[in-house]
Amino acid sequence: MREYLLTLCVTAAVTYLLTGPVRKFAIVAGAMPEIRARDVHREPTPRLGGIAMFFGLCAGLLVADHLTNLNQLFEKSNEPRALLSGAALIWLIGVLDDKFEIDALIKLGGQMIAAGVMVMQGLTILWLPIPGVGSVALTQWQGTLLTVALVVITINAVNFVDGLDGLAAGMVCIAAAAFFLYAYRIWYSYGIEAAAPATLFSAILMGMCLGFLPHNMHPARIFMGDSGSMLIGLVLAAGAISVTGQVDPDALKLFAGSEKEAVHQTVPVYIPLLLPLTIIAVPAADLILAIVRRTWRGQSPFAADRGHLHHRLLEIGHSHSRAVLIMYFWSALIAFGALTYSVNSASMWIVLSVVILSTLGLILLLLPRFTPRAPRWAEAVVPPRYRRRRAPVPAAEASAPAVPGAAAEAAGEGSGDDRSPVAAGVSGANGATAVGPRAEWADRSR
Repeated sequence: MREYLLTLCVTAAVTYLLTGPVRKFAIVAGAMPEIRARDVHREPTPRLGGIAMFFGLCAGLLVADHLTNLNQLFEKSNEPRALLSGAALIWLIGVLDDKFEIDALIKLGGQMIAAGVMVMQGLTILWLPIPGVGSVALTQWQGTLLTVALVVITINAVNFVDGLDGLAAGMVCIAAAAFFLYAYRIWYSYGIEAAAPATLFSAILMGMCLGFLPHNMHPARIFMGDSGSMLIGLVLAAGAISVTGQVDPDALKLFAGSEKEAVHQTVPVYIPLLLPLTIIAVPAADLILAIVRRTWRGQSPFAADRGHLHHRLLEIGHSHSRAVLIMYFWSALIAFGALTYSVNSASMWIVLSVVILSTLGLILLLLPRFTPRAPRWAEAVVPPRYRRRRAPVPAAEASAPAVPGAAAEAAGEGSGDDRSPVAAGVSGANGATAVGPRAEWADRSR
């Protein structure tokens, strides 16, 4: 665990430190497109954040290659090199798109080529475990097509959800954390070395997202662009392919009692292989809805619009930060709910907890105008938006009376005069008060 944590920290540190210089480079290179109709930000923001994330990936793999235990992974498996090759190709395509806005079909072809490069180097699905049936061996062509399909679906799911500051990086980080815990459990609890690459990929992916998030939270100083969203989507898909297509359920059945039981216990990992419904459930749902919506309108499935889930959260009244947090909540609920269920599927407390949290999430969705307020004693340590608002000044009091004393009072307030309302409202030596709300209050206060 310590070596994985070290790899994660190095990846996060390199990504974080490089994002600042990359932002300056993006500004100089002109990678700051104009505000489009579907955008929610108000000022042109540089892209190319994927450059820092890619070098963070390279740093993580380099450090892991020099660690005592993780070094064996590079000697026994070619999957890290396959990941690096595919990631470099998809990253280059993303950088070109961030700068020159290449065609969507060209990007799709590049995604398929990057997936094919990984398949040629051994990162592919060898068999498909089916619950209730067991392992189904796949031919070379079947494994290749299924691998390419999973990579393309995951990349575009993450790319589609990248519409708010910090949204894609945070959601992928949550998915990677859940996937890391699952792969680590298979690797160290069952002693199955085939799960080691997926564990490493998930740790590096968490580091890439955590290092980039401080620069990308609202208001974002830089966007990851397609060079970042497609990159983290590919890394997430690589982890799913590795742990699903390489881990033999015959090895798990030694611990589960039978092969069918072993396959049943690993269902939360196989579902995202067939159709990402757990680890990247929210991005996948957004992807499917976008394709159906655009096809129904007679548009290209790759045509951009403002119908994504995060756009709808903004339209019903949620703030930018709250919309992002709601998407985080649902991603964490689905991913970690599936993870917990895979550990102990017989516990009713898990199902009950998921139901209660789902109800809470629905309440948050239906109350877009609810703003939590901190108690009086905690207002000094919370952001201003969570502090209680002061009572507004009445309109009669805010209007300036047409008397010299009131005019002098208004002038005194604007110039820093520290006279009291009594002195400003009382005129004459006999103490008679002038007409006006402030003067009447001064007369009563005697």
